[in-house]
Amino acid sequence: MATHTDELGAVPRSRQMLSKVPEVTLYFWIIKILCTTVGETAADLLNENLGLGLTATSLIMSVLLVVTLVLQFRVKAYVPGVYWLAVVLISVVGTLVSDNLTDNLGVSLTVTTPVFAGLLAVTFAAWYVSERTLSIHSIRTVRREAFYWLAILFTFALGTSAGDLTAERLDLGYWVSAVVFGALIAAVTVAHLRLRLGAVLAFWIAYVLTRPFGASIGDYLSQPRGDGGLGLGTVGTSMLFLVTILALVVYLTVTRRDVAVAEDGDGEGAVSLPAA
Repeated sequence: MATHTDELGAVPRSRQMLSKVPEVTLYFWIIKILCTTVGETAADLLNENLGLGLTATSLIMSVLLVVTLVLQFRVKAYVPGVYWLAVVLISVVGTLVSDNLTDNLGVSLTVTTPVFAGLLAVTFAAWYVSERTLSIHSIRTVRREAFYWLAILFTFALGTSAGDLTAERLDLGYWVSAVVFGALIAAVTVAHLRLRLGAVLAFWIAYVLTRPFGASIGDYLSQPRGDGGLGLGTVGTSMLFLVTILALVVYLTVTRRDVAVAEDGDGEGAVSLPAA
């Protein structure tokens, strides 16, 4: 079984009980970024290419997400297939929440971005006041798991708005946006490894940033060349990343290389914010 890690992958001191979330390893970040890319391209595929429209697409994907989350809450430990299916679907739904506000309701990205940031902050505050930890290594109760998935939903919605704001509203383009967010992720990693930025804070900052990073990559690959992309299309891009996710999830299911265990008490992985 893989050794237990802190929020960004550093090895902590102790472990005890099974967790409902995976070990935070390189596999975790690769699949997470792939999921964010699928969230962007799949939403566009269903909405535009298949002509379902934002409303119908949002209803269908929301129902699928609810069904998957019910299954996720019912399992007793981390199951790669269930967990990552939930992440893929919540990525799509988070994208659609942002798109509905901007496209259907006409709310500016300069408004949705800080609003989602505020909702995420409120979620974290309520989570910490209730549980005294924001560590993903202590997801062992229904309430903590509920906070976890709510936070993830808002990270995807925030990441979508922030990514669209930089790429489209600020006219940086998809490739430049991907470089910017990639550089920010690298800076957070260095701050964690070299400057003692707390594991919990570093993890959640990186989790938010990987959303616009992956979405910018997805848009760059799928959008027409005239719009600054490579023109691979949403179908090709979505299928490519979904197949890659499936292959990695099958591998992790067989090898169990990302099976995590919660720490005794709140432990090192449950460092509070901001003094992590």
